Amino acid sequence: MNPTRIWTAALVVIGDEILSGRTQDKNIAQLAAWLNVQGIRLAEVRVVADDMAAIAEAVTTLDSRNDYVFTTGGIGPTHDDITVDAIAAAFGLAVEVHPQARAILEEYYATRGGLNEARLRMARVPAGAELIENRISGAPGIRLGTIFIMAGVPHIAGQMLDALTGTLEGGLPVRSTTLGCWVAESEVADILRETERTHDGCQIGSYPFFREGRVGANFVVRSTDQTRLDACVAALADALAGAGHQTVPGGV
Repeated sequence: MNPTRIWTAALVVIGDEILSGRTQDKNIAQLAAWLNVQGIRLAEVRVVADDMAAIAEAVTTLDSRNDYVFTTGGIGPTHDDITVDAIAAAFGLAVEVHPQARAILEEYYATRGGLNEARLRMARVPAGAELIENRISGAPGIRLGTIFIMAGVPHIAGQMLDALTGTLEGGLPVRSTTLGCWVAESEVADILRETERTHDGCQIGSYPFFREGRVGANFVVRSTDQTRLDACVAALADALAGAGHQTVPGGV
């Protein structure tokens, strides 16, 4: 672990069903939370269609400026599951059936009708890739260097992330504390800006809401250093109180 370097990752969400609105993506938040614990920051997200060129362009572009790239979706058994093919083509690699993946699927489907041609598609990987364990539905995820090809189904993607826990190089985990306040964020923008400016290594995010006929905001303070985080939170609470705004630890 390098505590001074900022490690970044990007996510490519793949699927016509996401872009059409038929399916709402849940993997962005799941991945972001998991990466924070690994000391890696989610820096970019793209949503692309089930299109070879679009997938290839997104993955190669994001790979060139991030430490890691994750993809979700498009690794199932049907004809439109083309993520493996697109990524392999993008890096000039052949697509092959991974022998371990095949063995896993043969065992999984032994009592579920057997391993047919469609199911065998889920054993295909770019040449030289490794597998990511999937204890839920058999079909493994795929690791190609710093690129991680995962299922689009959130609970399966989450299990794949669990299998990767502790295996990626990163920095210090990002810690956060939330303060809630019944105030319009525009009224305290100067306080937020000045508090962040005077506390190195801390970032303050403001997230407004409207409830019970009133406006309010939750202020999330983030840092990799707990001491700095605590000092920034205390200073923010004091500054808001000084302006007549009481805060709610943990958020409203």
